[in-house]
Amino acid sequence: MTPYSLAYTLHVLPALIWVGGMFFAWMILRPAAVSELDAPARLKLWPEVFRRFFQWVWVAVVLLPISGIGLLHMRFAGVETAPAYVHVMMGLYLVMLALFLRVQLLQLPQLRRAVEVRDWTAGGAALGRIRRLVGFNLLIGLALVAIAAARPVF
Repeated sequence: MTPYSLAYTLHVLPALIWVGGMFFAWMILRPAAVSELDAPARLKLWPEVFRRFFQWVWVAVVLLPISGIGLLHMRFAGVETAPAYVHVMMGLYLVMLALFLRVQLLQLPQLRRAVEVRDWTAGGAALGRIRRLVGFNLLIGLALVAIAAARPVF
């Protein structure tokens, strides 16, 4: 395996885990939980789902910029010579990171507190805010993957 292929693999896999995990949660797990679990059971489920998933997102958050900078220097000899789509990808990563941190640091603690005290109304509101942020992050992630695959020339 060449250094470039190793860096590329270490870049694609975390992106796949992060974006794919959001797609699974939004399109598969959430509708199944809504159809099969009552509201308190759903609200108890999600903090554990997020705890497990966010461990992997943190791995992605660390590996993506490290592998991305490596790829940038191996392929384009630095930021200044990289094409515009690479700059767009870096910017979208920062937006996705900010949304993830908002969920992790601001919204998730509210959900956990509501579940601990069995305040299902507050828990539902917190989960709704998380769902919207994750949905927005999923759309950005899918756009980022499409840009990476298409490598458009602007």
